[in-house]
Amino acid sequence: MSDFSKKYIVIKNNRDFSFLFKKGESIVTFAFVCYVRERRGRCNRLGIVTGKKVGNAVKRNRSRRIIREAFRLFEPVLKEKTQKRYDFVFVARSKTPELKSTKIYSLMMKNILSKLS
Repeated sequence: MSDFSKKYIVIKNNRDFSFLFKKGESIVTFAFVCYVRERRGRCNRLGIVTGKKVGNAVKRNRSRRIIREAFRLFEPVLKEKTQKRYDFVFVARSKTPELKSTKIYSLMMKNILSKLS
């Protein structure tokens, strides 16, 4: 695999989102809500939800970009710490577009990694 290829799969089906909302474990921060569930597959899956309460289209897209970048940095650490693979759905909150990806990354490290380990 090249260095630029994605190491995770994007969740696109509504069925998968609904399943995670119902059966997944939720981790709440001021910047996002994360739903996590263990899976049997080879790699992690990522889904990002941004509602209209986040703001206009520019803010919603920025929220998705920030979360995606933070997850790109977070995933190698997750693979190093645990052998399990997970489904993640991040729900952006109104504070998300105002933050930097490094802040989101530190929240992921602090909250998600401690919960999964």
